[in-house]
Amino acid sequence: MDTPLGHRARGPGSLWTRGPAAALTGALPALTFPVPSWWWLAYGALVPWLLVVRAAPTGRRAALYGWLGGAGFMLAVHQWLLPSLHVFILVLALLLGALWAPWGVLVRALLGGAPSRGRVAASLVLVPSGWLMVELVRSLQYLGGPWGLLGASQWQVPPALRLASLGGVWLLSLLIVAVNTALAALIALPAARPPAVAGLLVCALTGAAAWWWAPLPRPAGTVRIAIVQPGFGRTPTQRLDRGAALTAALAGRGVRLVVWGESSLTRDPADHPALAARLAALSAHTGADLLVNADAPDSGRHGIAKTAVLIGPHGPTGDRYAKMRLVPFGEYIPARSVLGWATKVGKAATVDRRRGTHQVVMALPAAGGLRAGPLVCFETAFPDMSRRLTADGAQLLVAQSATSTFQDSWAPAQHASLGALRAAENWRPMVHATLTGISAVYGPRGEPVGERLGTERSAAAVYDVPLARGTSPYTRWGDWALQGAVAALLVYGLTETARAVRRRGAGRPGGPGAPTGQRPTRPPR
Repeated sequence: MDTPLGHRARGPGSLWTRGPAAALTGALPALTFPVPSWWWLAYGALVPWLLVVRAAPTGRRAALYGWLGGAGFMLAVHQWLLPSLHVFILVLALLLGALWAPWGVLVRALLGGAPSRGRVAASLVLVPSGWLMVELVRSLQYLGGPWGLLGASQWQVPPALRLASLGGVWLLSLLIVAVNTALAALIALPAARPPAVAGLLVCALTGAAAWWWAPLPRPAGTVRIAIVQPGFGRTPTQRLDRGAALTAALAGRGVRLVVWGESSLTRDPADHPALAARLAALSAHTGADLLVNADAPDSGRHGIAKTAVLIGPHGPTGDRYAKMRLVPFGEYIPARSVLGWATKVGKAATVDRRRGTHQVVMALPAAGGLRAGPLVCFETAFPDMSRRLTADGAQLLVAQSATSTFQDSWAPAQHASLGALRAAENWRPMVHATLTGISAVYGPRGEPVGERLGTERSAAAVYDVPLARGTSPYTRWGDWALQGAVAALLVYGLTETARAVRRRGAGRPGGPGAPTGQRPTRPPR
């Protein structure tokens, strides 16, 4: 039978002190991402926020602390957007932060007051599951996409990358929040030591088991690929000329694919024969296929799109991919009729880009038919897109990006780090090529390959990229960690509903468990 653990904390504190504390503690996990990249902090960064929320005097106050903490987290993780969105970033942070309000209620319900040991044990599953639901909802494209998922902070930790191959970034987030929940219980509820320590041991053993026994991809040779990064501060014409010069210098080096960054062209080669001929000559000169990217009206004149175009020695091969998931406010404005005023206070998109309709796997003739799956910009943040390309037969993932607007911020390093996760999840190498840095390459286990091209570089770099055979568990089984979290929350919701119904029934006169009296006897006649 569950036993109580302590007493409800007295003196809830002032809203004017705990509200700001919730916002500040919610912002703390942002330090786990690049540039600081204090990945180890992730395993305790949520504890202060959890302690503030669990001590809330009411469920409504817990929801408020969850909201404020979520807003603080969103603002800190996206602080590099401030020069572009100005005051509008505060509006976005408050809107997205509201997703953590139900999570705050859940935290207080499970850890607030004097919870039983059984309830503390349940919190080690349900609090992480609630967090995962927040990450899932805010990962929807129209809510900004999955930038800053907590599990992504572990991009440079080999055991964590091994876990990602089993359950994706979602499994990493789940385990990180479970560790934080156990630590918060140990601090606030000393009598909760047995379930909390057991939870920490389970998390540690899960990581160790994955490191020792998780399957690994099988080597399948290498392919030589080059990244061309022209650098910052160039006009479109100068950028094209610099990219062409860097590409021409690669002749004779055995390169099979040359990748240019996002928006490397402002004209579609399909509509400009002279440009197509120039690129085809570069392909013939280097002996490599070129993957360029045009930010221009498409060949059908249906609108401006960002399109990856494959170029061979005879011109465009016909393989092309139009970016499907656009950056909110950067490439389109959601509900422009309502939020269009964002263009007046920042650098929001004045014209909406056109979305692509489907993903594409391209065969690379110069690489013997090697199949490559292109992604554009922050599409690397979406786990499902890389997984779908891999399932469709991609042997190589290629991302084209441009973060020149945010050159002096944390954004380039954060963006480049995502390639390690996508590679490890799917056992496929990832090439992340940008116009201005940071460009990087990762092997099929998420390990770095060769040099990184920083934001100060204007250069071409050649990589012998390791290929792999096999299908990772995550590619095969998908988002089972998310599905398990949903199932856990549903069971909890049904259980709590049933208990509430029983309590209401017990409180009704004549209901089950209600006090009963003896039937009055008739007086004798």
